[in-house]
Amino acid sequence: MTDSRDWFPSDEEPNPMRAAQAGMKPALPKRFYKEAGVEERDGLFHLTLDGRIAKTPSKQALAVPSRGLAEAMAEEWREQGGEIDPSTMPVTRIVNSAIDGVAQRQAEVLEDLVRYAGTDLIYYRAGEPERLALSQEAAWRPVLDWARDVHEARFTLSEGVMHVTQPEEAIAAIRRAIEEIRSPFALAALHVMTTLSGSVLIALAHAAGHLDVEEAWAAAHVDELYQESVWGEDYEAMERRRRREADFKAASQVYRLAGL
Repeated sequence: MTDSRDWFPSDEEPNPMRAAQAGMKPALPKRFYKEAGVEERDGLFHLTLDGRIAKTPSKQALAVPSRGLAEAMAEEWREQGGEIDPSTMPVTRIVNSAIDGVAQRQAEVLEDLVRYAGTDLIYYRAGEPERLALSQEAAWRPVLDWARDVHEARFTLSEGVMHVTQPEEAIAAIRRAIEEIRSPFALAALHVMTTLSGSVLIALAHAAGHLDVEEAWAAAHVDELYQESVWGEDYEAMERRRRREADFKAASQVYRLAGL
């Protein structure tokens, strides 16, 4: 078998976001295989490298419940050049963290997501300037309305950054929504989307199909986009956001292909 423990996060990291974004070694390993493929065994779809089953950093089979998700991983491996660069393989990173970390710690990941429901990005509004306040309302009101209409969760808004305690009934409703997600792959993907956006409500609304991936990412960055419109674009900040957006979209893909 072929394992990837030298290049990808280990199962010591239960947080799927940190695991998905963990740094790689300075010297990238050379590509050692010619072909990446998918093989079905016992109802699971395994990533294969030159016909051998690939393994996670903790030496578990790199196997997923749907062919589509396995093919997405295989495509990342096919696209590698002479060296293997984990930073360009976000789907594989998320799957690794789901198998090695989240599957054994789903209750911990659930609790972390529920904590976001108490301090979600979209509760805290700008009083001024008016244009920013209107942009926040336009982007975030549909998410709050969705949470109210679908989950009967009603949240309290605040102007500025002063913490506001949310109703216990609303937090409990979001907990129930997250508890419905049984797949460790989907749960890992939801966690990645939540930590990248700062909003479990945006992540859940996107997962439910209420927002497409572009709308969800834009909703999570209303403030940044406003600042850029006023002060101009910063190249380094834009590059960081571009990389994070790629990870967000990969997480969205994993959630969609997880075979819920």
